[in-house]
Amino acid sequence: MDMKKISCFVPYAGKEQVEKTIQGLQATGLVKDIYLMTTNAELEALEGCQNIVVENPFSSKAMQAVAQNASGEYTLLYTKETTLELGMFALERMIHLADDSAAGMVYADHYQITDGKQTNAPVIDYQFGSLRDDFNFGSVLLFNTEMLKEAAGRMKAEYTFAGLYDLRLKLSQKADLMHINEYLYSEIENDTRKSGEKIFDYVDPRNRNRQIEMEQACTEHLKEIGGYLEPKFKEIEFSAGNFEYEASVIIPVRNRIRTIRDAIKSVLSQKTDFKFNLIVINNHSTDGTTEAIDEFKDDERLIHIIPERKDLGIGGCWNMGVHHPKCGKFAVQLDSDDVYKDENTLTTMVKAFYEQNCAMVVGTYMMTDFNMNMIAPGIIDHKEWTPDNGRNNALRINGLGAPRAFYTPVLREVKVPNTSYGEDYALGLNFSRQYQIGRVYDVVYLCRRWDDNSDASLDIVKMNGHNLYKDRIRTWELQARIALNKKK
Repeated sequence: MDMKKISCFVPYAGKEQVEKTIQGLQATGLVKDIYLMTTNAELEALEGCQNIVVENPFSSKAMQAVAQNASGEYTLLYTKETTLELGMFALERMIHLADDSAAGMVYADHYQITDGKQTNAPVIDYQFGSLRDDFNFGSVLLFNTEMLKEAAGRMKAEYTFAGLYDLRLKLSQKADLMHINEYLYSEIENDTRKSGEKIFDYVDPRNRNRQIEMEQACTEHLKEIGGYLEPKFKEIEFSAGNFEYEASVIIPVRNRIRTIRDAIKSVLSQKTDFKFNLIVINNHSTDGTTEAIDEFKDDERLIHIIPERKDLGIGGCWNMGVHHPKCGKFAVQLDSDDVYKDENTLTTMVKAFYEQNCAMVVGTYMMTDFNMNMIAPGIIDHKEWTPDNGRNNALRINGLGAPRAFYTPVLREVKVPNTSYGEDYALGLNFSRQYQIGRVYDVVYLCRRWDDNSDASLDIVKMNGHNLYKDRIRTWELQARIALNKKK
């Protein structure tokens, strides 16, 4: 029996980096051939390896080259430019499970080595709605070669950055991408930024070309699986319901003594030509937040609610505010540790509903430190949201921006998921299925980053939990959109 089952493709960043990786692969006795992916046509091939010259290791051309050259039963693609250390019998285990499950691709939990220190790097299950282009598979992808070639044969576009993304979407249409929740290898990790710094990479203007390609690949995928929505929206008559107030700002809060006063002041200082109020849902604070809110009780615009329930997340607090009889026609978000940019934010947000005939409006915010000085990545404007394709592209990205505002009658109908993470994203997807989402591209909101923020720095288990939930939201939404299209 021929044991040499795997064609391996490894990015070449330097001889030292790649030699250890190659030795580890060859030592398994399972490797048929090794290809080094390099941008340097002059590079001399290392012993036992062949070179493939590519401009970008994740381009469509690179993926086509992988598919054409792969001759083993399985194809291993290593995506990092640092050293790979395989666990004991790791490739045998991956092949064994790939055989058993007939998956198109398998990927595994692993260890990361940063500055010589080993940490766990578990990954999450791939779902129907796992459309994020930054979905973390780890750096070792093992494909069924036959299925890989079939998927590559259906790739239509020539992408510089989105080739691998396009390939895996095509593959996922006909095969499972299977997560092996066992720690099978170690990779060297050089990106030591906190999780809160990495999560904004996709809105960095420097990555715009890459984002446009990813959007194109995702849109094509949605069309192929029946989940694409044409830019046709329900019209809204803003006369439903009899609202005493035009707008309500909703602040759910729990133990934010350091910031709640600033948030409240920024609302009460708004200048408008319409009636508005502020509904603060104080979720059983114990640190003096309750007393801080009560300092403003002489202002009749402030409604301070302490729920009887003890089971409310941020979404549940929102539901209390939105279903309050004094909630206005538009419900506008403000987090308890953020502030509005100036006294015109509320007017700007409300105006957008009428001008763009939308059921939800998303603004633009600036990242600041605790003292409201701008910090990287600066202004987050989500310019990738276009009226034509925003609601399709929303299934690919991990957030929609802030502040968010909603037409209250629709929000009362849809309701907010009772979670403390991702509830706003779930609403954005749900609203956009039928309604246009309006955009404000001026900075109207200051998002303060500080140690107690909910996502300033998360451990990998928390991050995975968040991503798993957001993928689940996408899965549900995608299923609903496909069903909607079938009815048409």
